[in-house]
Amino acid sequence: MSIEKLYPDGKEASDYELVSPKSVRELIRKKEITGPTSGMSAGYAQANLVILPKKYAFDFLLFSMRNPKSCPILEVTEPGCRMLDITAREADIATDIPKYRIYKDGQLTEEVTDVEKYWRDDLVSFLIGCSFSFEADLLQADVPVRQIEENCNVPMYLTNIPCKSAGIFHGNMVVSMRPIPYELVPKAVMITGQMPKVHGAPIHIGNPEHIGIKDISHPDFGDMVTIRENEVPVFWPCGVTPQAAVMASKPDFCITHAPGHMFITDIKNINLKY
Repeated sequence: MSIEKLYPDGKEASDYELVSPKSVRELIRKKEITGPTSGMSAGYAQANLVILPKKYAFDFLLFSMRNPKSCPILEVTEPGCRMLDITAREADIATDIPKYRIYKDGQLTEEVTDVEKYWRDDLVSFLIGCSFSFEADLLQADVPVRQIEENCNVPMYLTNIPCKSAGIFHGNMVVSMRPIPYELVPKAVMITGQMPKVHGAPIHIGNPEHIGIKDISHPDFGDMVTIRENEVPVFWPCGVTPQAAVMASKPDFCITHAPGHMFITDIKNINLKY
């Protein structure tokens, strides 16, 4: 993936590792950052986004509560409110994510860098924990995170694992994949298992066909990364699961983040641990 147009001054995502969430969000709002956020503001939680009309909000909240591994809720806004209260201050959910997706009747119709022109007084925003949040802890423990090394998006796959339905919402789980050296898998499981609010421990380790992934080299979302000879693919529940549910359930309108393009919160990862 070329990063020339994704980050200012030819920088890479890892160059923003020590930049504060507020400063990164300001660059995003100015459209100086439009690429994936993995590795940015290390130590701070990142979040997935789902924005729905109020008429669907209870169904989606119930869907999230029934599927907490895929959809761990960090914050829910009042209808029509663009400013956040719990996950960040001075943040505008309509402008502070690098890339958004617009869905109409379950169909992806557009990708945009802000959703101001789409904003309505009945829209409710859901911030959902993201596995990017535990990557700093993995790196500190010398567990590699390949998409940061290769400066691309994490690979994500639609599985055959069904979610528990709620109201209109149904569908299968989406997972993110990180190749982990065999001897480091127990460490990766232990570290991520301490953070259930950002998906927690892996849902599957090893053969991707067992969870319905026929070709691991072709992710449904994101980019493929290198899997080395001494490594095993490890799969975590993913906050793109709601997008799969939106495509399956077909609400008349929905806004989400583009996969890998997350909202960077002011919450420190340590505060999301057990």
